Amino acid sequence: MPPPPPESTADPVEELRDERPWESLAEMLEAGDAAGAARELADLSVEAQRLAMAHLSADSQATLVESLQPEDAAEVLEVLPEAQAVDILEDLPSETAADILEVLRGSTGSDFLREMDAEDSAAILAELDDPEEAEELRTRSGYEWDTAGGLMRSRLASFPETATVGDVLADLGENAETYADMDVQYVYVTGTEGVLRGVLRLRDLVMAPRPSPVSRVMIADPVRVKVSDDFESLRQLFDEKNYIGLPVVEEDGVLVGVITRQAVREATSEHQTEDFLHTQGILGGEELRSMPMAARCGRRLAWLGPNIILNLVAASVIAMYEDTLEAVIALAVFLPIVSDMSGCSGNQAVAVSIRELTLGLIRPTEYLRIVWKEGILGVVNGAVLGLLLGTIAGLWKDNVYLGLVVGGALCLNTILSVLLGGMVPLFLKRLKVDPALASGPILTTCTDMCGFFLVLNLASSVLSKLT
Repeated sequence: MPPPPPESTADPVEELRDERPWESLAEMLEAGDAAGAARELADLSVEAQRLAMAHLSADSQATLVESLQPEDAAEVLEVLPEAQAVDILEDLPSETAADILEVLRGSTGSDFLREMDAEDSAAILAELDDPEEAEELRTRSGYEWDTAGGLMRSRLASFPETATVGDVLADLGENAETYADMDVQYVYVTGTEGVLRGVLRLRDLVMAPRPSPVSRVMIADPVRVKVSDDFESLRQLFDEKNYIGLPVVEEDGVLVGVITRQAVREATSEHQTEDFLHTQGILGGEELRSMPMAARCGRRLAWLGPNIILNLVAASVIAMYEDTLEAVIALAVFLPIVSDMSGCSGNQAVAVSIRELTLGLIRPTEYLRIVWKEGILGVVNGAVLGLLLGTIAGLWKDNVYLGLVVGGALCLNTILSVLLGGMVPLFLKRLKVDPALASGPILTTCTDMCGFFLVLNLASSVLSKLT
């Protein structure tokens, strides 16, 4: 017989604290031991830190972060959702927020400033010790987050074109630790006033004679992007070629940063998250349950309010055929089925169109392609679904005409919904309206209205056969 398992020696109180880390932090903060709470927070794993901060009140979050050293506070804010981190920074004294901002890595500081109220961001920038750093952050936070300027990393390895290979290698060796933090893949060569002239591959640099000027070894006139280049052009550029990173220049050609493939990938993921939230009716950016209730209500009502009007439009069709519905009450059972099934088919087409637009596989003017591809699919799927639902309806009431009405309506509405679902995102894209935001309500209203109309209109034409 195998020996019994050893009894657990874990402290139940300790286990509970690990599962609910915010409770002990809240107790310490209530007792005025902010320093102790800060030490305990620093000892938690990244996952536990996120969980604990999400369950603390806004005041407790600010008090806790203010008690941390700037380096520790920066690490905590970097692992939190951006919206939550921004709220915490806005609640801190400007001096404290500025100290944290100075040690934040990469573009995180400018990302946070971009999302803040203008008054708060200006107050924090005014407290920075280095005027040049403040100006750089102010400039970067002015770029849209998904442009090259917003995604770039400003720290890079660059040398004037008058330098020699030996000068570059000596500097790289003497400052190896600094360059290691930059994850240097390329060395850039600049001319007068910082204008980009070329790029040096590390392999070419090591193999070249030390006295050679870098201008002889560099790749002249390299591919570069401008700070204003938008996300779509950046994504397409990195998809076409396997670039690790590309230099970012101002309009006059001055080198200001580097954008990496990883940054573009992260931006793609954020766009997908944003699109998903829009399709679910969450407007105005990310929503967290730790946010103020008024802001959360406003974001949701901005979507739900207009939907009342759209649903009333669809419901008005039913009112037009009230007599038909009263005569054949069984139609009421199938109205929501026809509209819902057609809506599902249309949403599939919406998803495919938005995905192809995102990947650059289709242009907003290619309506005929949508009509051809989605039209055939709609006919096939509509026929299958219509036959299935029509057969069920006919057998249920032992009335073949009821089956023809319900099945025919579902078939026609499915064809219509996939055509609309495929084309509406393209149309909205041409109007520069977010397809992920507006496609859903438009499609839902149209499929409901047309579904109700088809069922009730077909039923009215054969009403004597249904009663």
